[in-house]
Amino acid sequence: MSKSELPIGIFDSGIGGLTVARQIHKALPNEDLVYLGDTARVPYGTKSPSTVVRFSCEDTQFLIQQNVKAVVVACNTASAWALPILEKKYNLPIFGVILPGVRAALEKTRNQRIGVIGTGATIRSKAYSNGLLARCDSAKVFARACPLLVPLVEEGWTNRSVTREILEEYLAPLRRHRIDTLILGCTHYPLLKHAIRSVVGREIALVDSAESCARFVKERLEHLNLLAKSRRRTGTIQPFVTDEADRFSELARRFLGMPCEPAWKVDLAPV
Repeated sequence: MSKSELPIGIFDSGIGGLTVARQIHKALPNEDLVYLGDTARVPYGTKSPSTVVRFSCEDTQFLIQQNVKAVVVACNTASAWALPILEKKYNLPIFGVILPGVRAALEKTRNQRIGVIGTGATIRSKAYSNGLLARCDSAKVFARACPLLVPLVEEGWTNRSVTREILEEYLAPLRRHRIDTLILGCTHYPLLKHAIRSVVGREIALVDSAESCARFVKERLEHLNLLAKSRRRTGTIQPFVTDEADRFSELARRFLGMPCEPAWKVDLAPV
């Protein structure tokens, strides 16, 4: 099998990265995907940077053992803390979700006032702020940690009034800063896009990190001549998890918007 015919590996701390898998499948429908959700150790957003790096190395090592041609870090926290180390340690293309989100936000903004929402760890890392300011020193970045949003999404409460109230509370300070672009800096947040839009209105552009990541992966794999161009069939999505395979399968359809193979439970080896 030529290298271009191998699958793309994707990992996340849990199920949120399935929104990235969904967008990659949409952008590259003929590619096979291997997804690893580290559900035994979710969330990464509350862990220390050194722990996130260790877990990310173990996740990447597992995907390499599945003979993937590239790895997508579909987790904002892991992208923020671990990506530079993964790129040095492993000899294959590795992509995160932060740089694509930064690029998309700078393309959309008109007044250079950009908001970012994400987990506590992602916001503390300042990865989005640093990425934006490195590419546009006149940008004003306003970041807000939103720890209540992930459990609401996993509960399926994306359209409840309580969710809208919480969003209004979280987003009010950003709106007061007159942002015109908002980065959804967590892979769960695309499922809240409709609710977020109802709070911020049409004037604020939303940057979906899953969509921008999928576009970036397609662009880079094309540049590296690693796309499966000869394949005519629709690509498969094979999920692996480190715990709760049954619960994962229940939630996977909602996050993917389509059926996938049953999840296999695996143990990750220390690196």
